[in-house]
Amino acid sequence: MLIQRVQLNAPTLPPQLLVAHNVGYWQEPEGSANTRHSCENMPEQSELKKTIYTPDSSLASPGVMLREMFADLAAGRELAWRLAVRDIRGQYRQAFLGILWAFILPLANTLAWIFLNSTGVVKIADTVLPYPVYVFTGTMLWAIFMDALNSPLQQINAAKGMLSKLNFPREALILSGIYQTLFNALIKIVLLLGVLFLMSLAPGGSLLFFPLGVVSLILVGTALGLLIAPVGILYTDVGRALPLLMQFLMYVTPVVFPMPKEGWVSTLFTLNPLTPLILTTRDWLTGVSPEFIAYFVAVNIASVVLLLVVWVIYRLAMPVLIERMSA
Repeated sequence: MLIQRVQLNAPTLPPQLLVAHNVGYWQEPEGSANTRHSCENMPEQSELKKTIYTPDSSLASPGVMLREMFADLAAGRELAWRLAVRDIRGQYRQAFLGILWAFILPLANTLAWIFLNSTGVVKIADTVLPYPVYVFTGTMLWAIFMDALNSPLQQINAAKGMLSKLNFPREALILSGIYQTLFNALIKIVLLLGVLFLMSLAPGGSLLFFPLGVVSLILVGTALGLLIAPVGILYTDVGRALPLLMQFLMYVTPVVFPMPKEGWVSTLFTLNPLTPLILTTRDWLTGVSPEFIAYFVAVNIASVVLLLVVWVIYRLAMPVLIERMSA
């Protein structure tokens, strides 16, 4: 920008700013050297983004809606990161044990099942791995899945004030929950690898596929959590009943119990879509040859489709939910 300073002999004019043809002039009053400043090549003000609201449903133009969805997802990345950092710091800042709480509860659950099995209170069939390793890996993987499942509802409930007052990409809340789940999962993975080292178990080359299993658990958990979230916001009974339902679901998933060989319970375990996720991820971690690869891939494909569907439902439901929360 070129600045010119010109001495004037003309009578003093009131202070004013004249802009014409990208050149700005500022006339100063007497007593300030009676000068005029010009700013050539001033950039024109960029036009603001225009948003047009119509009564038509977004589903009338699926292509436009998908573009807007992914555009909002990209636009909300920075906000999601800042929210995740804030929540992680706040989560452990006022706790004496701090970050240790990320795996204290799974560790306590593991010790309880080891005690029940060793004392004969609960008779558990033989497992391919030593039972302490089997139950510890199972409870840690289950904790990662539960973090992803609970995250959407928790994030939306925590951001009720923001939702009613600010206009921002709603996807930032879900993405922030995923960031936090990944952070907590990383802590659990470090502990898992440490336990395997102490137990002299070498995962081998299959460890390279283990992150894929962790991402699959987070994917399925987020899809199911996003499906539950709209109903959970309207009715708090959902949030209270969810832990009970998931506790039962854990018992029909090979987390602490091995796969039954026969009977209707074996069928129930097999039909459970979480079974291939837990088993395959555990097998990759411990170096055991996985048996449910095809089932694992099918569940992940179905989860991607489910996630896209519930994402659309989430976008359509959020204006109504915000109105209900603000009432």
